[in-house]
Amino acid sequence: MKSAIGAHWDHAREIRSILLRFVAFAILLANLLLGGNEGAERTHLIVVVSYLVISIASVMTARFLPDRSWLKTLFVILDALLVVLILYGHILGGPVTENHNLTTTSLVVAFILLNHVGLKLDRRLVLIFSGIVLVSWMTMLAVTAARHHTADTVSVIASFFNQDLGLTVSFGFTAFAIYLLAKDHDRTRKEALRADERRLNLSRFFSPLVVADLEEGSSALDLERRNAAIMFVDLRDFTSFAETAPARELAWVLGEYRQLVSGIIFEHGGTVDKFIGDGVMAVFGQPSPTEDDADRALACALDLVDALSDWKNHNVRNGYPALNAGIGLHYGTVVGGVLDSGCHSEFTVIGDAVNVAQRLESLAKSFDAPLVVSSALMAQLCKPVPTADWIAESSVALPGRRVSIDVWYLRREAGVNSAEENPGYETGGVQTALHRSSFQSSPPLPDVCTGYSMPRTDTLAGSPHLTNARCFPGSL
Repeated sequence: MKSAIGAHWDHAREIRSILLRFVAFAILLANLLLGGNEGAERTHLIVVVSYLVISIASVMTARFLPDRSWLKTLFVILDALLVVLILYGHILGGPVTENHNLTTTSLVVAFILLNHVGLKLDRRLVLIFSGIVLVSWMTMLAVTAARHHTADTVSVIASFFNQDLGLTVSFGFTAFAIYLLAKDHDRTRKEALRADERRLNLSRFFSPLVVADLEEGSSALDLERRNAAIMFVDLRDFTSFAETAPARELAWVLGEYRQLVSGIIFEHGGTVDKFIGDGVMAVFGQPSPTEDDADRALACALDLVDALSDWKNHNVRNGYPALNAGIGLHYGTVVGGVLDSGCHSEFTVIGDAVNVAQRLESLAKSFDAPLVVSSALMAQLCKPVPTADWIAESSVALPGRRVSIDVWYLRREAGVNSAEENPGYETGGVQTALHRSSFQSSPPLPDVCTGYSMPRTDTLAGSPHLTNARCFPGSL
């Protein structure tokens, strides 16, 4: 990820630089046309024409060769030489007099071009421009003083320290102030770029809301009890695959899986709390709970079921292992915030709700289910339960927990074992109303129907009846 701040600032500076160039050209042209340059008309004409050519060349190179820094330096040097040429025309080019017209409006161009260089906010360019102009200006004043008073050294020095020198000093102080501004801007820009880079790095692991809280250090980061939806995702048989897989293949499969899962979690406004090998822990409601945390968590889980099924079949088609995934989802009270542990602090959640969600993910393996959801989360939904082949199971015992729990889960449909048996993709047992995974490339299948119902009291053998059929595209 790359920040766009630097590119935006560079573009804005170039626009201002171009505008100021043509302002300076307009002033030069006006002075040439209005007169007031007795004895230096030819020099002034050369300056106007040269500056126009340099300005056009500068604009063209900024448009077609934006990354050539040496060209920027070259144009700054040429601008400085044009200022020196103007100074020469007024100081040494005319008759030897006490007043060399250093206060005429034509010399305003020197200050305008200095500001033009300052808009680039490059300390090096400011030093180059101001150094050439100041050294040349001081040299010409010294030569002029020597031409007026050649016999007496004291007179030469007195002639040097006159009103003309004051304008030179004013130019020097202006250049120094612009240099300091460029230095401060350079420091501020670097800090802003570093902050933006940190924000981009944080955005890889947290939702934008969490990134803002982390950057601002808000009170939402303090440890406190809050309600949240906790999700655990884990790959089945990944340990066996990792024992024999080449390192490169193992890293590729794990990286692609993590990218897929974290991307869908972020799309639904969740945060990735941590990666644990092939396991992923996600939280909805961290750092601040919202009313639709349960809805977003369930929609994310269903989308993950769909996307991970496509990913598995994509791997089968390309000779990679067919790894099923299990998801556990629970809603409850957690202690969330920054947990300080000495040299390493962690922004996480802890509590019984986290343990229950992890055990539900383990329970998914016993049920051979891609998704197991607690009834506590279902009770927190603001919207109707999404249509799917839900199976309700009551009073399910969880390892290490005395209180049983009611759950809803999805039965995993039988998949394919090889790409030859099914050249397309299996769609799994759940179709959500959300987008399909980017792995799916086969044409959509005919619409078929999937059943759904809320648990009812008139069930047989503890399983609810399934009613209210609904059609979904591409289901098998």
